Amino acid sequence: MKRLIPLAVATLAAGLLTAVPAHAAVTHRILFDNTKAETAGNADWIVGTSQPDPAGQNSSPQKESDWTGALSAWGVALQKTGQYSLKTLPAGNTITYGTSNALDLKNFDEFVLPEPNVVLSTAEKTAIMKFVQNGGGLFLISDHTGSDRNNDGWDSPKIINDLLTNNGVDNTDPFGFSVDLKNVASDHPVAITDSSNPVLNGSFGAVKKSLIANGTTFTLKPADNPNVKGLTFLSTSSPGNSNAFFVTSTFGSGRVAIWGDSSTIDDGTGQSGNTLYNGWSDTTADNDALGLNATAWLAGSGTTTPPPTGCTAGQLLVNPGFESGNTGWTASASVIGQHASNAPARSGSWNAWLDGYGTAHTDTLSQTVTLPTGCSSYTFSFWLSINTAETGTTAYDKLTVKAGSTTLATYSNLNAASGYQQRTFSLSAFAGQSVTLAFSGVEGSQLQTSFIVDDTALNVS
Repeated sequence: MKRLIPLAVATLAAGLLTAVPAHAAVTHRILFDNTKAETAGNADWIVGTSQPDPAGQNSSPQKESDWTGALSAWGVALQKTGQYSLKTLPAGNTITYGTSNALDLKNFDEFVLPEPNVVLSTAEKTAIMKFVQNGGGLFLISDHTGSDRNNDGWDSPKIINDLLTNNGVDNTDPFGFSVDLKNVASDHPVAITDSSNPVLNGSFGAVKKSLIANGTTFTLKPADNPNVKGLTFLSTSSPGNSNAFFVTSTFGSGRVAIWGDSSTIDDGTGQSGNTLYNGWSDTTADNDALGLNATAWLAGSGTTTPPPTGCTAGQLLVNPGFESGNTGWTASASVIGQHASNAPARSGSWNAWLDGYGTAHTDTLSQTVTLPTGCSSYTFSFWLSINTAETGTTAYDKLTVKAGSTTLATYSNLNAASGYQQRTFSLSAFAGQSVTLAFSGVEGSQLQTSFIVDDTALNVS
């Protein structure tokens, strides 16, 4: 159980809100998630019960009780600046990126995932990673290990670690940190000294300490992402790569922050029947300033995160080197794998091996991707190795590469060569469309030909 914040502090917080600084008139669009059991048990991690728009309860809130939810102090403080547009993704919805849904991530600058208690689907993880990669801000809040509020076998540390290592976009620790499976009962993590850091010294105030009332920490891995940075550390630790409690990082064009305890975002007020704790305004910590500064930093300039209908330079294929197995791809049995010495990968240890049986056989490999408009370059590339036992000048075995119904190229046993060769095509004609990139290998009845594909890419700029 979380430790109870003293009554005097809770009473004080109920009547006061964080002082709001003056800002320029820029709209930052923030989406708070409520699809992952954020109100299970005694949790109440919503900015308001009016969803998707909390302003439906009170369009001009002045105090946290004007909106109903344990995150209302956070939401009202942002609303009062006149600089933020807040929405909630209600329960029963799916996290998406690049669809026509008004609550799709493409329509927001920042996504807040406050202590999720339901594991994200593969499509949702891909959506979140693509959102960040293309310039969005992601605010993750974890809790201690064993904090499975809905008893489904998943708690927030496990769910967040799954996002970081099994997302289908980059499974190689892209943010440079992992969630520790700990339960730290009580501590006041201390902020590092960095006067220029916008999260520790932003327009919402200076941060000296945070607060833990049963939470966890993070392990930093700067070798995986040199931009990862611990901002607060357990009071018993020195800043380093362990025992970090608040961490920031980047991925692609986007920003990431993670906090190790949901007590920090809890303002002590919420829906009837919940046992809540006021960590947001606890006078022994600076949680409100830390949370609000981080929100502002993650939202960036407030510029729209470009959806698939606006160009953002990047690589669009999921799992382009096949290192995550079949993730992102539809393939015939045994095509994607670790083929070792028989068909070695160009890089890593996985690739896609079509045909090579020496009998009549067909293998397929495909992925569907949406191309944005407004880019000057759309380049589809892959590395192809062809080896064959065929002889002579007849094309017995063929590999066809298509974009939709358009044939980009056909290769055969006559194109056999030593090692991998890169093949490159322009897909400018498909701008603004969803297109299926497909490989089809058809082998004759005698003598093998192997078509081995690796290190695919669809780069737009």
